Amino acid sequence: MIHAVKYTSWLLTQVFVGAMIICRDVLRRQTRMCPIVVAYPLRVTTDRELMLFSTSVTMTPGTLSLGFRNPVSEGAPRVLLVQAVYGADPAEVLAGLADMEERLAPHVADIDHGAPGQGAGNPLRSTFVAGHSDTNYGPVSTDPHPTTADVRDYPEDHS
Repeated sequence: MIHAVKYTSWLLTQVFVGAMIICRDVLRRQTRMCPIVVAYPLRVTTDRELMLFSTSVTMTPGTLSLGFRNPVSEGAPRVLLVQAVYGADPAEVLAGLADMEERLAPHVADIDHGAPGQGAGNPLRSTFVAGHSDTNYGPVSTDPHPTTADVRDYPEDHS
């Protein structure tokens, strides 16, 4: 019961602070928003924890839970797709999700699926490099029509 009260008060504080940050940013001439979709490997596993984490993400201003992806192989984690308004640094978005997940379910603190912020030690420790990790967690491309700059990254013809 005490944990639920602590988590709820922390979450409500995050909602308030997030709302203030977005309000301030909207009033600026140059917004700092940089939307991104990330694939976050979940450490929580029960239906209740999944529901609470997904709802917490959506409650927080600037983030939206888009849905779950089932594990791609035996032993792989379920993945939550999250849209974040401030995604200039995807590692920071993933580390923030890891922090929220640990506050919700402290028993997952030592589990590491390779995303920034997961596991013990440095909160940004990970295999995450330049938007991609060895296990493909991080930013997800949602553009079905890549720009000219994106096309150069692909060996086959996209015309």
